[in-house]
Amino acid sequence: MHCFRWVRLLIVVALVVMVPVAASPAVGVAAGRPIVVGVIMPTTGDVAAYGQMAWVGIKLAHQMRPTVLGRPVKLVLADNKSDAVEAANAASRLIQKERAVAILGPATSTRTLSAVPVAEKAGIPLISPTATNPAVTQGRRYAFRVCFIDPFQGKVAARYAYQVLKARRAAVLIDVAQDYCVGLGQYFIREFKRLGGKIVAVSKCNTRDQDFSAQLGAIKAARPDILYLPNYYTEDALVARQARELGLEVPMLSGDGAQAPELVKIGGSAVEGFAFTAHFHPRSATSQVAKQFIARYQQARQKGQVTEDLTGFHVLGADSYLVLLDAIARAGTTGGAKLRTALASTKGFQGVSGRISIGADGNAVKSAVILKVSGGKFVYVTTIEP
Repeated sequence: MHCFRWVRLLIVVALVVMVPVAASPAVGVAAGRPIVVGVIMPTTGDVAAYGQMAWVGIKLAHQMRPTVLGRPVKLVLADNKSDAVEAANAASRLIQKERAVAILGPATSTRTLSAVPVAEKAGIPLISPTATNPAVTQGRRYAFRVCFIDPFQGKVAARYAYQVLKARRAAVLIDVAQDYCVGLGQYFIREFKRLGGKIVAVSKCNTRDQDFSAQLGAIKAARPDILYLPNYYTEDALVARQARELGLEVPMLSGDGAQAPELVKIGGSAVEGFAFTAHFHPRSATSQVAKQFIARYQQARQKGQVTEDLTGFHVLGADSYLVLLDAIARAGTTGGAKLRTALASTKGFQGVSGRISIGADGNAVKSAVILKVSGGKFVYVTTIEP
């Protein structure tokens, strides 16, 4: 009997010791399981420069904050090849196969408009760093952005043209193949006319066009004070070169789609003085997070990991990631509904590009800057508050 009690005691002790040993690996695995964040960017194709810059920014932000809720964050990149159909396919693959809890991207409005319905149906938040077309978030619950929208930057451009450059007669050349370009052109025209200016010519082109002589001939004949080009960097650069060759010497103004090193590489001396609305310039960076990000970018450049100057696309890529992690931390979960609510209640978040507030409409309220090309560099002109 005495022996039996000792045996029973030993069994109980063994069980007590074994329970935490058996349980601890399961707890450790749960705590260490990565949170997957999908990234859709055009790293090849017509607008690859945007995607490449935003991806660099996202990776640097990931270095700054690699974990959330005590778990590591895993980034999974999908190249949408500058194509709308590929963007939708990438969203499906990241959600269904990779089990992404959120998606960052795409970079441009047309491609984002293709990816948003996929994320919306799955109840997965999608945050575009730089898609500025208002339609991206309209009627959507899970679509967000960390950039300003085109009605704002169109107004900013019109006011800069009318009030600062003293232009009274404007011509506009629009790439009608891109939702972004069409919308931005319309917002500029509306505000310029409201201010008292006159639109003397509106011409159309398409992505990948090479010859703009017919449009520029008509524009020159209309005698504008300024040429507004609400297009992407390749078309803007080619138009600038051909405009100068035709003797059209008026100032040229564009939107944030112009901010890529390729504008200067393709346009050369023809884009000297070329101005555009943009999201960020290092001179406007004053916060600690901005200084930390810029320092990391400079280190990457010294190591040869990046070659171009820091742009708004790098910065907004970083901000899309940092805003997402802030929302996950506040939500206390990666669940779609609660995460969506946290994103929609972002107030005064200090990002790299400045303070960001996002409402239930998914749109960010933030300032814009005017930049221009001088000496082959993008130089800061001024900041415009919303």
